[in-house]
Amino acid sequence: MEIEIDGKVAQVPDGSTIMDAAQQLGAYIPHFCYHKKLSIAANCRMCLVQVEKAPKPLPACATPVTNGMKVFTHSELAIKAQKGVMEFLLINHPLDCPICDQGGECQLQDLAVGYGGSASRFQEDKRVVFHKDVGSLISMQEMARCIHCTRCVRFGQEIAGVMELGMASRNMHSEIMTFVGRSVDSELSGNMIDLCPVGALTSKPFRYSARSWELSRRRSISPHDSIGANLTVQIKNNVVMRVLPRDNEEVNECWISDKDRFSYEALNSPARLGKPMVRVDGALREVEWSVALDYVSHALKDVVGSSGADSLASLASPHATLEELYLLQKMTRALGSGSIDFRPRRRDFSTDGKLAGVPWLGLRLSEIKDLDSALVVGSFLRKDHPLFAQRLRQLGKKWGKVSLLSVGGDDPLIRLHAQLTVSPADLPLALAAVVKSAAQLRSEAVPAGLDSVEPCASSQAIAKSLVEGEKSAIFLGNVAEQHPHAAQLHALALELARLTGASCGFIGEAANSVGGYVAKALPTALNAYEMFEQPRKAYVLLGVEPDLDCHNPQQAVAALKAAALVVALTPFSDGAVREYADVLLPITPFSETSGTFVNTEGRAQSFNGVVRPFGDARPAWKVLRVLGNLLNLPGFDQASSEQVRDEIIPSGEGFAGGLSNGLNGVPLALPVTIGGLQRIADVPIHFADALARRAPALQKTRDAAAPTARLSAPTLATLGVTDGAQVRLRQANGEAVLTARVDESVPAGCVRVAAGHASTATLGEMFGAINVERA
Repeated sequence: MEIEIDGKVAQVPDGSTIMDAAQQLGAYIPHFCYHKKLSIAANCRMCLVQVEKAPKPLPACATPVTNGMKVFTHSELAIKAQKGVMEFLLINHPLDCPICDQGGECQLQDLAVGYGGSASRFQEDKRVVFHKDVGSLISMQEMARCIHCTRCVRFGQEIAGVMELGMASRNMHSEIMTFVGRSVDSELSGNMIDLCPVGALTSKPFRYSARSWELSRRRSISPHDSIGANLTVQIKNNVVMRVLPRDNEEVNECWISDKDRFSYEALNSPARLGKPMVRVDGALREVEWSVALDYVSHALKDVVGSSGADSLASLASPHATLEELYLLQKMTRALGSGSIDFRPRRRDFSTDGKLAGVPWLGLRLSEIKDLDSALVVGSFLRKDHPLFAQRLRQLGKKWGKVSLLSVGGDDPLIRLHAQLTVSPADLPLALAAVVKSAAQLRSEAVPAGLDSVEPCASSQAIAKSLVEGEKSAIFLGNVAEQHPHAAQLHALALELARLTGASCGFIGEAANSVGGYVAKALPTALNAYEMFEQPRKAYVLLGVEPDLDCHNPQQAVAALKAAALVVALTPFSDGAVREYADVLLPITPFSETSGTFVNTEGRAQSFNGVVRPFGDARPAWKVLRVLGNLLNLPGFDQASSEQVRDEIIPSGEGFAGGLSNGLNGVPLALPVTIGGLQRIADVPIHFADALARRAPALQKTRDAAAPTARLSAPTLATLGVTDGAQVRLRQANGEAVLTARVDESVPAGCVRVAAGHASTATLGEMFGAINVERA
């Protein structure tokens, strides 16, 4: 279609609107309700334009282009219409710009300068809308400012997948509100704040703490999930005040999760560690860096000298930067130990040494929208990967057939083609049933070892969608990686990919789940589970909190308490680390260091520190480099994090090399199913990492509620326990007392008990046998 706007001619696809054409030509049309990612509502009417031969002005956002159309965005008629709309919008708008915390970044304020009058002809009282409490993240304190653009309503329905806000009443009584008595609980809810073109929805933690023109803006990358969302971090007086999304269509589009947005509060937490601490006479005392590093280097030499290099183990968090992981493994290996790992929540390491390359997503994030079908295996999708789930949600709304095979029946808010919920022990069996169905549909021989598997209707539907799709994908989630038979799930997924022609990959647990492999922070001796199962004399912990981050926290803490030396590099000084650490070295979080995260699609994204380090804290890569020097180890002379990065990824930023999900020498063998009650351990979104755990606003949300023991009604009845009763959970030598709750999404014979929380840190394996009895 050819269209002329203000004398400029453009060619646009059939079905485009005038607004699309204007954006292509760079012509600005004022608007409030229109947003490139949301459906068209055409209810603010600010984008009225003059169209040749049309009897009246037309809304640019909702008027389709016709061939040869001529549009005038700044004609006398268009300007008069736009000014008329602005006058209507301002009739009831409160005159509180001087105290409005959206002042300076408010679309209404900006457009009122160009299209508003100098005085109003209305003398009547303005309407009052009372504020509503919708939780700890979003403030609806000034809903009198709302202009009913409904962006927040459409965002909930279309992007977050749940309608939490809606408009009640008519005409001048219209109000945006939640359903009676409800709060806004979506894991993407903070994006409504960005979408609001006036100051009606604002950030509760940030409110009234700074003006937009006082803030400096710095680019950064999210240190949380594996998507690697691009961030704009806003600072004032060397303090991080706010975090906003930075547009990147290839990665996070224009959205970020609430964890990305609000976890910055932890950066200014009173729990921050500002000086190195060494245990003297049983108590931790503050010392200077030179004393602490000298102590660590001598203690490590002593342990290696007296007990051998095998007695040392290093464990890093998968949220650490590429440079930190690389230097930690380099130091550990140079001391003679091969016990280094970055996967604390993993249980099955039998694929180590058999991987064809670096495990990754299997395709680019931007290609998800082009899939015909997708299968997610073992994931609490919405909470583990909010932005990834959002991409699948958009796929499900179009033509894509999205299926879910997992251990929890949580609603992913995606239009699913098929969903199968089984116990953890039956997960490999359920995936094997899909593999067998696919083989039968393809008229191929059923893979050896799968003859006895009986496919059900759901597994056949999943296989059919993958076989029929021209472009399909299989994604293994966090549960699949943390599963006791992770290797079998991986092998089955690869077999299914071979049969259906689908891609196969891992969504990835943390910011550097791919980066850890690229940095070669992998064991040649004991892995993350064995280093605690077979206690070592000395441990180096980088950014990890074993009582909350390990597959078996009970076992990990016991090993650390028995060790002769525990060196913890950590930004925080609170929690269980004070009980077992001999040295606390204050390192900086992502906001105070430079580094690189490699996201799940293999994209290396480097970032710089945005504020100066807190107290005497230092970037972990610098601490490790100096330790290497003090230990007289070769290869520790880098002057910048970029030099460290270039040793690992010579080309700098871009995509990591060697990406492959292939496996060599892992035969298909279905595990023997176990009897008795099984534990399902999800890691709640706001307990998943150290920053989220210490962000006060996030800890007041529904997602941060204390864990309960969740069971289906029949399982609860078999145990003779009622809903709401206290139950004692026992695993190995540990126990915890929690409240029992009926949850029909939990498979029979299972109890769902969250990990990553102090109240469940005394328990054992994330997926294993568990005893439940009335307390």
